[in-house]
Amino acid sequence: MRILNYIMFRHMNAEELKSRTRKFAIDVILFLRTIKYNDEMKVVKNQLIKSSTSIAANYRAVCRARSNNEFYAKLCIVVEETDESELWLDLINETQECDKQRLTLLMKECGELISLFSKSKKTMSDKLFPKP
Repeated sequence: MRILNYIMFRHMNAEELKSRTRKFAIDVILFLRTIKYNDEMKVVKNQLIKSSTSIAANYRAVCRARSNNEFYAKLCIVVEETDESELWLDLINETQECDKQRLTLLMKECGELISLFSKSKKTMSDKLFPKP
């Protein structure tokens, strides 16, 4: 069975998810252009750009995995980076005056991505490490 069969999500194939993670990264970058610059936000913006673009890059690596173990390892990175992105978005929400509607949409998408990737990680974990 091909590895990518494990990552199929309700009505969503790997190409659709690649596109979705790429769009999330772009939306984050465009949103951050609207945030007022200061020394503190420089750090948050950098971290959020790194984590959100890493989701897309590492999901592409998941799709190219050469083994189940590599697939699982890359998927774990995707889950971590998505969770980290959620933290940075939350910090912006708590500390910045910004387009809250746009931020809410980003936070919603991030939460949905975490849910999707976490479910896939659990499925793969159960296949790789079955409980006796």
